[in-house]
Amino acid sequence: MATLKFVKMHGCGNDYIYVAAFDFRLADPERLARRLSNRRFGIGADGLILLLPSKVADLRMEIYNADGSRAEMCGNGIRCVARLAYQSGIARKSPISVETDAGVKTVKLNFSGDGAITSVTVDMGQPILEARKIPAKADGQVVDYDLGIEGVPSRVTAVSMGNPHAVVFVDDDAIFALSESEFARIGRQFERHPFFPRGVNTEFVKVCGPDRLKLRVWERGSGETLACGTGACAALVAAALAGRAQRRATVELPGGKLEIEWCEDGELKDHVLMTGEAIEVFRGEVDVMDNELVAA
Repeated sequence: MATLKFVKMHGCGNDYIYVAAFDFRLADPERLARRLSNRRFGIGADGLILLLPSKVADLRMEIYNADGSRAEMCGNGIRCVARLAYQSGIARKSPISVETDAGVKTVKLNFSGDGAITSVTVDMGQPILEARKIPAKADGQVVDYDLGIEGVPSRVTAVSMGNPHAVVFVDDDAIFALSESEFARIGRQFERHPFFPRGVNTEFVKVCGPDRLKLRVWERGSGETLACGTGACAALVAAALAGRAQRRATVELPGGKLEIEWCEDGELKDHVLMTGEAIEVFRGEVDVMDNELVAA
């Protein structure tokens, strides 16, 4: 047997198992993600995130959802990656550059007067609105497009923040009152809809004011999560495009709040900035088979 060290962290309740893999690699990270993410028979998490060496940034992150599928980007996860990298001495600076499957992202740590990390801000880059690049089976932008799912609002605005999102605006709290099982039944219909050939994350959004949005999220590969950073960004972009909200807003999720800004001018024009917490829950070790770890 071999021992694998990990750190459990979360951003607004969106929790992952973090493993720094600089001296070794995992033989089958998809399988390990499924096992460790199980909330009854494993550590329990929305997925597994690896910290790896990079040739183009300070480090690289790889994301594996709870079902073992690979994700391109995770807004809550990258904040935790940056905090862990800083505190572990992997990148003792701010900002930190992190390579992802959606490109290199810049992450800034925000400190209090006594040097404690109070929050983390991520430059998420420019949203992708061209349907074929999201990807979705349409040309141009997808705005208020009806997927035809019965019994639930299903008019979507499609946005990619490095991963695909379907944003659905709702007028009341009915979607937020659904049981977990009923919401899962609905969420799976969006996730697997043929309009999105690689699946899709879905955000149900109630606009509570020009600078306040309320979300319930179904994440591709993980199911319902307490928060989704890229989803919060996609929701703000979709709301601003529709004239439903300003380009800066507080996004309220079941696990907490995120501050999102879609920059209107300056050198970061059209970039989306996300600010939120990055919390360490605990550290531990788990036994794995010798053949699950391979020398780097």
